[in-house]
Amino acid sequence: MARAKKEVNEVTLESQNPSIAKPRLIKLFVKNFRCIGSVPVEIDLDDIVVLVGPNNAGKSTILRAYELAMNQGSNLGKITIDDFPSGILNTRECPEIELHTVIYDETVGAQWINEIEGEKIVKEKWVWTAPGDPKRQGYDATSSSWSENVPWGAPNVANSKRPQPHKVDAFADPKVQADEIVKILESVLKDRVKQFQISKIEESSEEQSEYEKLLSNIKEIQNKIIKDASTEIDRIETEISSLVSKVFTGYRVKFDARPEEDLDKAVNLFKAGSQLLMGPEGGYLSNIERQGSGARRTLLWTALKYISESGISKKVVQSERPHVLLLDEPELCLHPNAIREACNVLYELPSSGNWQVMVTTHSPAFIDLSRDNTTIVRVEKNNSGNIQGTTLFRPKTAKLDENDRSNLKLLNACDPYVAEFFFGGKSVIVEGDTEYSAFKYLISENPEKYKDIHIIRARGKAIICSLVKILNQFESQYSILHDSDKPFNSNQTRNSAWTVNQNIMDSKKMHVNNEKVRLIALIPNFEQAFFSLDVKSDKPYNAIENIKNSEAHSIKVLSLLDSLVNHSCEVPEMCLEWKDLDELEAIVNKK
Repeated sequence: MARAKKEVNEVTLESQNPSIAKPRLIKLFVKNFRCIGSVPVEIDLDDIVVLVGPNNAGKSTILRAYELAMNQGSNLGKITIDDFPSGILNTRECPEIELHTVIYDETVGAQWINEIEGEKIVKEKWVWTAPGDPKRQGYDATSSSWSENVPWGAPNVANSKRPQPHKVDAFADPKVQADEIVKILESVLKDRVKQFQISKIEESSEEQSEYEKLLSNIKEIQNKIIKDASTEIDRIETEISSLVSKVFTGYRVKFDARPEEDLDKAVNLFKAGSQLLMGPEGGYLSNIERQGSGARRTLLWTALKYISESGISKKVVQSERPHVLLLDEPELCLHPNAIREACNVLYELPSSGNWQVMVTTHSPAFIDLSRDNTTIVRVEKNNSGNIQGTTLFRPKTAKLDENDRSNLKLLNACDPYVAEFFFGGKSVIVEGDTEYSAFKYLISENPEKYKDIHIIRARGKAIICSLVKILNQFESQYSILHDSDKPFNSNQTRNSAWTVNQNIMDSKKMHVNNEKVRLIALIPNFEQAFFSLDVKSDKPYNAIENIKNSEAHSIKVLSLLDSLVNHSCEVPEMCLEWKDLDELEAIVNKK
């Protein structure tokens, strides 16, 4: 007797009610995959996720893991023996990828809905017990266990509802992905070809002569098709060129259909293959293989952005799927100005509501703290040798207000490398250029003693508060150095800079462990505290000259730096580690 086939409930997480938001992915867990071991790496997902950390820490592995989960059932969803830890097949250490998805109704059924922090979460897991395809499981909320049944149906059904990944590897051959772009552009011509309704030619001599006539006129037909499609092709060329020119000023992209080649084989018109050309406006346009690496990589993801959002993508792909761009080290091969423009274009991608972005980077320029949709995750090896993912920054937990975002946007513009502290090491926030310059000079003179020390220049007292809110999320130790200033101005009006002191203290207290933050005030400022000078101009230069020319001054400033780096060191007498504004005011008034 034939065995009954096990039925799997094929339901979708996507509501048919347009007023209900589409599902969104919020967490990714990776375990026993490539360099990632048995301790799962947890990644918080957002519109934009920036993965930072040292080389060979697993950032690119996380991008690949995300791509695997999104492509079950295709070649991109298969793994090889090299993807197993140490390249060894061990059934006790199988590669696992887990995804958590937020849904906004109960279409999927109560069995799969986990109520977590007021949100409806559906959990799925992929497990590879051997090279090839995975086994997918769903987390059954009613039994609190993983089930062989799945909440999203067969892989082809599930994949059609999830974001479509577009992965751009750091050193991948750009032509492979550019060919996909050409296919989309060629579809414009194919639509025109259908209008000619070419019949099958019979083998009689009379019919054959008509076929020969057709072949002799193919050039004219092709040119007519191109002419008919020229408006649409021009529009696509213009839009992609506009995106590319934001990074490579004065460059444009041209689509060459090559209509006159292989005419004797042109039953399938344009069979010779089209090319994507690129070059300076008014200059020679060559195929993309001849372009520089930076230009080629930029073309790939800018074209993907346009194609996915334009009407032509919907005509060809017939899909309303959201998209996720997985971009490995976008700063590679780009000029500094191009890096800044590329960052702007990437951060604008999710504004359409149809994109997520996950990038790995070693460049602080790709971190924009003023955005409200960006999660920063540091991937690194911990003291036990396991790779871990630590969420350093999420807007909703940082609780930045509009003033904070304005401050951080200004700071990013002034110092694109201010976000370097996300990449590891100990952090010290200082108020201005003078302290920053003095400490950087001393660090350069003592590189072995002060390794991995990040001096964060706030460039203003009010901006310190915004930076403190970000560093609080690290839940680690850091220090703040600021001018105390004086409570009153010379005309006895209240000094606005003095009131910011309390704001700094309030921000400090938001840390989960307030004792990990050392807050030190200079009485009343750096120059007067250490050099007994009232300097009005060239303050950074004067500070360095004083340190270089006076051993006594150098020792005093070094003692301050030590107290900021190591909280067990004593604070110099010309400074105050304060905890109460009245205490600070009493000390300032004595000076």
